[in-house]
Amino acid sequence: MQRDSPGDLLAPLPDELLLQIFEAVGRVSKRDLCSVSLLNRRYNGLADSILYKTIQFNTPEHHLTFSQSLSRRPRRGSLIIGARLEYPDSELSHLSLDVPVPGSHYAPSRFDGLSRTISTMSNLEMLDVSVPSNLLHGIGTIFNGPFDLACLKTCTLFYQCPDDQYWDLQENIHIFAHPTLESLTIRRAKLDHRGFDFIERPHQTALKKLHLIECDINDDALSDILEFPEALKEFVMTQTPEPEPELEESSINIGDYIIALKSARHSLESVTIDFPTLVGYRALRMRDFTALKTLRINWDYQLFGKTSKKPRLHSVGLPPELETLEFFNELGKDEEVTDLLIYTIENREIVASNWKTMIVVQGDDREVTKDLVQACKSHGLQLDIIGHFDED
Repeated sequence: MQRDSPGDLLAPLPDELLLQIFEAVGRVSKRDLCSVSLLNRRYNGLADSILYKTIQFNTPEHHLTFSQSLSRRPRRGSLIIGARLEYPDSELSHLSLDVPVPGSHYAPSRFDGLSRTISTMSNLEMLDVSVPSNLLHGIGTIFNGPFDLACLKTCTLFYQCPDDQYWDLQENIHIFAHPTLESLTIRRAKLDHRGFDFIERPHQTALKKLHLIECDINDDALSDILEFPEALKEFVMTQTPEPEPELEESSINIGDYIIALKSARHSLESVTIDFPTLVGYRALRMRDFTALKTLRINWDYQLFGKTSKKPRLHSVGLPPELETLEFFNELGKDEEVTDLLIYTIENREIVASNWKTMIVVQGDDREVTKDLVQACKSHGLQLDIIGHFDED
């Protein structure tokens, strides 16, 4: 159909308005938008920018087809804003690793086809990777490229390893030096004490959110990479109650990870450490975390330190601007720690005057003590008990 055809009622509309119409069509049906793109060259160019705004590779054949399309449309890669790569190891073929990729400056003999395809996405803002570990090195090289993924803001990394092992974060370590990245989620990775072991180190990065999900991370390495963000605001670290395989790099002391966060103490607003196997040998000292408003951990003894034969030389130092304190596991397993928690609540106006809410869980074999409930009521602290029916 020609642009000036009498049957084309959309032809007089400006491109800006057509883009809005095509976006609405695309939200309802990508297939219908594909049909529209075949009507004429003008519609094809406008629809192309919407169809390829976010892509998902579920099989190696998907990125093989896309790579071939780059020979016809070299600029198509620059249209992509978001990319999700997700397929199991069983679907990875040698053909997909050696496919030619027009527009990529990486040599096919050294880098796999998927990594070279990603390198053509010059305006990519979101990258979600869940692919076999065979592609670990190639994608990691892109993060070290000075001109690749220059607009990236959000990234999720997970590489499938044999026997469900942890993948080596050293292969992708330059993701922490990315200047524009704001949110990073890493799943089932390991990182040893070397951390960012390179002479050339970034000065300030834009990273604001860091989530480490079921990872085996050395606390010294974490301290090293957290020196780069200019203003990290949210930190999340989780692990299962019985990690498999066994952790080799992680510390067993929650205090080591709080120390690792010290370089971000001026900007952190939320810290979540859902790591049940961590112990607390000493009370946490977090008075320097001047911006922290939310603290979420597993056990009360991780905050106050386990009771031992040695005398307690330090009291807990809550963040001065703390508003919400949450415990993922039941309270009351250490009576001395419970007494210290009640004492802290009674002195809320002194230790953390903005502390408004405490969230706990109902235990299977013990309830939250009445003394703790009464202390919260008496001193204006809202107590939310998950799994408890409030009869009042």
